[in-house]
Amino acid sequence: MKQAYTQPLAELLQQLNTSENGLTRQQAEERLQQYGSNKLRGAPKPTLLQRFVAQLKDPMLLILLAAAVVSGVTNYLAGEDFAEAAIILIVVLLNAVLGVFQESKAEAAIEALQTMTAATCKVLRDGHQTVLHSDELVPGDVVVLEAGDSVPADGRLLESASLKIEEAALTGESVPVTKTMELLGLAPGQGEVPLADRKNMCYLGSTVVYGRGRAVITATGMQTEMGKIAGALAGTEDEQTPLQRRLDELGRTLSKLVLGICVFIFVFDLVAAGAFTLESVLSTFMVAVSLAVAAIPEGLATVVTVVLSIGVTNMSKRKAVIRRLTAVETLGCTQVICTDKTGTLTQNRMTVVEHHGDTRELATAMALCNDAVLNEEGQAEGEPTEAALVNFAVAEGLPKDRLQAEQPRVGEAPFDSGRKMMSTVHKTAQGYIQYTKGAPDVVLQRCTAYLENGTVHPLTEEKRAELLAQNKAMADRALRVLAAAERHWPQKPVFDTPETLEQDLCFVGLTGMIDPVRPEVQDAIAECRKAGIRPVMITGDHKDTAVAIAKQLQIIDDPSQAVTGAELDALSDEELARAVQQYGVYARVQPEHKSRIVSAWRSQGAVTAMSGDGVNDAPSLKKADIGIGMGITGTDVTKNVADMVLADDNFATIVAAVEEGRRIYDNIRKSIQFLLASNMSEVLGVFGATLLGFTLLNPVHLLFINLITDCFPALALGMEPGEPDTMSRPPRRASDGIFAGGLGFDIAYQGVLITAITMTSYIIGHCIEAGALEMPKGVSPDGMTMAFLTMSMCEIFHSFNLRSQRKSVFTLHTHNVVLWGAMLGSLVLTTAVLEIPAIARMFGFTPVTMEEYLIALALALLVIPIVEGIKWIQRRCARRS
Repeated sequence: MKQAYTQPLAELLQQLNTSENGLTRQQAEERLQQYGSNKLRGAPKPTLLQRFVAQLKDPMLLILLAAAVVSGVTNYLAGEDFAEAAIILIVVLLNAVLGVFQESKAEAAIEALQTMTAATCKVLRDGHQTVLHSDELVPGDVVVLEAGDSVPADGRLLESASLKIEEAALTGESVPVTKTMELLGLAPGQGEVPLADRKNMCYLGSTVVYGRGRAVITATGMQTEMGKIAGALAGTEDEQTPLQRRLDELGRTLSKLVLGICVFIFVFDLVAAGAFTLESVLSTFMVAVSLAVAAIPEGLATVVTVVLSIGVTNMSKRKAVIRRLTAVETLGCTQVICTDKTGTLTQNRMTVVEHHGDTRELATAMALCNDAVLNEEGQAEGEPTEAALVNFAVAEGLPKDRLQAEQPRVGEAPFDSGRKMMSTVHKTAQGYIQYTKGAPDVVLQRCTAYLENGTVHPLTEEKRAELLAQNKAMADRALRVLAAAERHWPQKPVFDTPETLEQDLCFVGLTGMIDPVRPEVQDAIAECRKAGIRPVMITGDHKDTAVAIAKQLQIIDDPSQAVTGAELDALSDEELARAVQQYGVYARVQPEHKSRIVSAWRSQGAVTAMSGDGVNDAPSLKKADIGIGMGITGTDVTKNVADMVLADDNFATIVAAVEEGRRIYDNIRKSIQFLLASNMSEVLGVFGATLLGFTLLNPVHLLFINLITDCFPALALGMEPGEPDTMSRPPRRASDGIFAGGLGFDIAYQGVLITAITMTSYIIGHCIEAGALEMPKGVSPDGMTMAFLTMSMCEIFHSFNLRSQRKSVFTLHTHNVVLWGAMLGSLVLTTAVLEIPAIARMFGFTPVTMEEYLIALALALLVIPIVEGIKWIQRRCARRS
């Protein structure tokens, strides 16, 4: 069978049963059933059973399984039932099931986000251009390719206008390949043309960096060249944020520390017992296991993962789609937001409201030197600026489709952000005409004449100054101004570079477009200021236009705070770094300037976010701490490198994402504080009681507490609403560790407090049982039962303290319904364990009187007023300092 690149186009189209106008919708649906989705096969997902087994491999659960065996042996030697061993096994299984459930929930949230950022492409269906998800492509589809697009599948080029494609992912060649439509041949004995030399083909995984074109799809999914190497691409590791990595390290450190303490307790107990019988060794082992169970916060990593995944799902509902989890943490540290003007600060709804020059000639030039198209309703579709110019021509009675029929395009020099221009060449009855549109100052530099009343005049310096003054007057009114020029050719021009084409032009006129400021942006910028974040506007527009809008939005208050790209070129990197804080507006910039601006801010230690939409913005987005891509106007290239994509291209969404990022990080710290304080109290309780000669709680009791009263409140704290001052405090420093801001001290004193309350409850229970004031020894059933109730509820009540690290819980105006549910559920379950005789016997509890029950609950409640008092002292100290 012939290769697609060696076949004449007519033969290939016939083989694919398609045409240059693409497929019908019905054909596409039939082929989708035949060929399947245009997706690469990923790594196989583990089954539920595999996930369950993986959970059981956790070192903590292995220790518990060993404890269950030891407990069974001990009970057998003592002639008792196996209730404790059974409970341990049940708890291990529940813990594993819970782990699988939470892991699946987190994975589902991330998959939903990936679906939201799924790649799209421009396809011809039923002869009309439409935008589809790339996985809907089928062989025979015709796709439109433009600069910044990712090639959605393998295809043969039908059209190439200065098309250049970067194929490094497939060929290793970093230099973009210039594509042609020429038929390729095979040398005698040659089986196929090397991939890098197939100039008339485009491949999945490559990126259009310049020009435009059309291609007929020849292979999709696993049949593509990328699909052939998909096995090597499937084995990617799950991403972890810096916080998750630090927590993993903390978990490993805690495990080693606890192992040392367990060995010490094991030896200490044996020596204290004075006997080395099998029964004493097993009993002492169970005490050491109790300590291990108490110390290691098994749910810590899982809780953080779930809170992160729920958080990013909430962010997606606010139109900020997180592509990399690391962005969530970085958002809370953001100090500078560098943002595009058009479409982000403004509505990107361009309308031509003013023009100067010959109206019909100007409208013709603007409509034809343009890639926007008219839809069936007669409205322009495409990039908003170009669509506005096509609509301007329609309003003047010059629809683009009619103009194209009269003057078909035969050549072009596509728009380039460096040149700030684009040019097209059209065939006319008299010969050929070139239209050029772009930034007025740049276009005027290429002009030697101007058109006025249908007559061409030499362009004098006085006239040039007059036209530039018109441009400035329009820009001062916050209009976006574009110029048009033309040139007649007796024959079709041949050019190697755009510069060859764009010279000796005749100036036609100016158009001024209004792009209204988004109404919500002014409040968002004010919120930025309040949150200690510096907004910076970066635009390719004229400096006067940029200053007018920036002053309206209060980004700057003086024109001296604006600088142009040309002025940046005169500064060295060191000079820019010293001066960067003076400027709030950068006008007439090129993509390489964006990278320099980001580097300058970062050299000052500022955590910087940068937004971008064009193909050339990718380097600056990569360099920024947070790269922000545009979901509507952004190219595939910028979306692929971005850490976050704005579904609505709105600056206010960036600010909302920063607020949500701060809330998520705050809540993760609350969950960490709760879990570590709870586990510390359990460790200190078991350790202290062992040294004092009595057993505070058994392993099954600690397992129940960790499963019920630790895990669920920690998750509930992850859903806590944002505190009122979330956007009234300066950004968190990126260098701050987990325990910054006094969190380490809070964990320590709160762990000690819960320990003291629990041991007090145990001693009171023992004294009530003994009928005398004395220190307990060995095991006190009443003391253990009261200690269990107190510790369980004390930790639950303490979770309410942690709704805010410093504020009084009684001053918060929001409610955490999930946390209330966790508290009520825990109270019911804890009471059931104590009051249902069969379960109480399995746990080794004794019935308690109402008096003991109420004393235990009252002691647990003490954690709230005591912590409230310490918070009050901390607030007073903070105000004084």
